[in-house]
Formats: sequence, structure tokens, C-alpha cells
Amino acid sequence: IMDAFGLIQIGLILSSTTLISSLQCNHLPLQQRKVIENSLRLLDKMGKEFPQQCLREKMSFRFPTQVLQPRQKETVGVAIEEIFQHIFYIFSKNLTLAAWDQTVLDQFQNALFLQTEQLEACVIKKHTQHCRNKEVSRLKLKKYFQKIDCFLEDKKHNLCSWEISRAEMRRCLQLIDKVIRKL
Repeated sequence: IMDAFGLIQIGLILSSTTLISSLQCNHLPLQQRKVIENSLRLLDKMGKEFPQQCLREKMSFRFPTQVLQPRQKETVGVAIEEIFQHIFYIFSKNLTLAAWDQTVLDQFQNALFLQTEQLEACVIKKHTQHCRNKEVSRLKLKKYFQKIDCFLEDKKHNLCSWEISRAEMRRCLQLIDKVIRKL
């Protein structure tokens, strides 16, 4: 049987965790900027310069920029969380032909995973009038990342397809960085 002192300790632990979590959420834009800067650095470090032979294979995936333009911070946060999840998924598959530094790739994946977890904890997922907008955004992002996934599969995950996808993820993260700086 737990005594009153034990219950007080548990209460203090829970309230301090909530406080720490809410403090982290208050500094989320700053944290995200640091994570994105780090992710961009890791993307560059992961591979070498863009291979010349891949230049003629360029592909336009057309990132749906409107998903990052809503006026509500929560909606933008949900979109960013979704983007990080998709990038993590893409960079977790069939990377044998990518010829990237595995340690740096692991660091990149860990950074994305941790940031997704942080966002999930902070983003308010209220079902309000913005629910439809969130769903539209989610579908647009899904379609965008499916194009990249299909492109990788069509090219049998070859070196050029990975390098093109890496360049695209760089653009994607730069767009997020721009939006976060405006928040």
C-alpha cells in the first residue's frame, strides 16, 4: 500500500514533467530551428557533392507550400510534424545503394525521430474548424511524399534517386526553416 508521502512524490514528479514539457513547448520554434540547422548539416555531411551523372535525372516533386502557410501555429506545427514523419520514413528504407556515411545517417534519423516526438507532445490536436484544413494538408503532404517514394522505387533505389531525394529533403527543410523564422 502506498503511503501519502509516496503519492506526494509521484505528484511532484508528474507536475515537474508537465512543467518541463510545457517549457520545452514554449521554446519549440527555437528548438526546431536548431534541429533543422543540424539536419541540414547532417544531410550535407551524409553524402558527397551531388553526382554530375545525376543532373540529367532531375525530378520536380513540387512541395505543397500552402501546407506551411496557415495562420494558426498549431496547424503549421501539425504539418511540420507530418513532414518530419515522412522524411524519417523515406530515409529508413532500402538505403543500400545510397553510399552515405551510416553514422551520419543514423544521427539524421535520430534527430528527426526526436523532433517528431517533441512536436507530437506539444502540438495541440484539437478537433476544431481547422480539422478539414489539417486533413487537406495531410493529404497534400502524403501525395508529395508518395511521389518521392514512387520515384525511389521506380529507380530501384539507385544512387541518383537517393541523391535527388536528398536534395529535395534539403529544400523541404529549408522551407520549414523559413516558416519557423516567421512564427
